[in-house]
Amino acid sequence: MGFTCGIVGLPNAGKSSLFNALTASGQAATAAYAFCTIEPNVGRVPVPDERLETLARISKSAKITPTYLDFVDIAGLVKGASQGEGLGNQFLGHIREVDAIAHVVRCFEEEGVPHVAGAIDPIADIETIDTELMLADMESVERRIDGLNKRVRGGDKEAKATLALIERLLPALREGKPARAVPIAEDEAARLRQLQLLTAKPVMYVCNVDEESAATGNAHSARVMEHAKQEGATALVVSAKIEAEIAQLKTAEEKQEFLAALGLAEPGLNRIVRAGHELLGLITYLTTGPTESRAWTIPKNTRAQEAAGKIHSDMERGFIAAETVSFDEFVRLGGEQAVRNAGRMRQEGRDYIMQDGDVVLFRFNV
Repeated sequence: MGFTCGIVGLPNAGKSSLFNALTASGQAATAAYAFCTIEPNVGRVPVPDERLETLARISKSAKITPTYLDFVDIAGLVKGASQGEGLGNQFLGHIREVDAIAHVVRCFEEEGVPHVAGAIDPIADIETIDTELMLADMESVERRIDGLNKRVRGGDKEAKATLALIERLLPALREGKPARAVPIAEDEAARLRQLQLLTAKPVMYVCNVDEESAATGNAHSARVMEHAKQEGATALVVSAKIEAEIAQLKTAEEKQEFLAALGLAEPGLNRIVRAGHELLGLITYLTTGPTESRAWTIPKNTRAQEAAGKIHSDMERGFIAAETVSFDEFVRLGGEQAVRNAGRMRQEGRDYIMQDGDVVLFRFNV
């Protein structure tokens, strides 16, 4: 199962620069003009997890394998995108394919990098993007209504339920509220996903600041933080220029020294990746042994049998039990054998709900 986070924003907000730093690949073109990115670039990024290093040390693992998150660099949107401006329809289509959105907001001033609106105003920028996404969603659901009404007259219960959901979503969109602001019942979640609404996707705001503001933020980023708080969204402060410099350093020691000199504890991109992981409602379980210590990504509320299938379909098909211990207890006791000797290894059945940080050995037979 792949999980993708789309990077969106106005042209020259720093999207591609952040993407390049995230992937340390340089594969996304960057330039100070609109629509430098046409086709979306995709990069797979490891999710930072210090627990893996600890497990590998205790288990004397020969290999460490983190879990990954895919980031998609989507071209800059502009006002009128929902009507096709700036290849808007094509770019909006790219957004429909991702699971969550990282909205890069320009919070820096630089004469050599013009702003498409002529002035730096992060809240106006956010509203421009939100408006285009909401207009596109309004058009999408309005196009469905006639067809759904015909099916409802024919007695289609699923069409009736979908139409009822749209009738709740449409007024909110017309009032300038995103679809994610509309309360959704648990049994409606799948129906909402089928509508592929852009504003139903979870969002985090990434405030791209100048180098001097990387540690503390600035007046522009403070406005975004307040906006995110009111919306119940996540917001982070990073400097794309600094992250690009960090990506070029060869060793962990060099990176740590560079960060310390700037008053930063870790790269901002680590926080972006972790926030993206949380935004998608994902957790991580762990496996460990002499061969490998590895992280596995699953959605919250995943059952043990389904989690076993993440490793191999045979494990899910022939599931017997999940031998489980928490990461903290595994570390406290000093490894698998010590956990067993202390009688702390739990035998969980197929319906056990996996928890973040579970250290697991699946028993199966096929």
